[in-house]
Amino acid sequence: GYSTLLGESTLTVFAAPALAARLAHGFPATLDGAPFLLPGEDVAHRGALLQWFETQRVRPSIVAEFDDSALMKAFAQSGTGAFVAPTTIADTVCHQYGLKVVGEIAEVSSQVYAITTERRLSHPAMQAIRDRAGKMG
Repeated sequence: GYSTLLGESTLTVFAAPALAARLAHGFPATLDGAPFLLPGEDVAHRGALLQWFETQRVRPSIVAEFDDSALMKAFAQSGTGAFVAPTTIADTVCHQYGLKVVGEIAEVSSQVYAITTERRLSHPAMQAIRDRAGKMG
């Protein structure tokens, strides 16, 4: 198989409105001790996120770890904790789940790859996806 980078995005921290209001002013220091929903061990940006916490000298209170991003967003929607998602989907996350932006983590990024059996993306649909993803990042 072959991998093709489709795009890259910084991360944004999201939370339910009441929690976001408490965390947004003074971000990222306000994450110290705050309830946080951590992506699972198989999520590529998890290690960089944990390193960023150390660099910022914040220790969120990890409430749960999720391999399923939709489930994580549902827990965040209920006010269980804050979480990160790619900044490129911030509008969708806020609109679909009723969440608010707490802050952006410019130092950590998430990459999206297409995995194919062909060296080049020759199918028109795959080319369109690559081109659209490139414009988002």
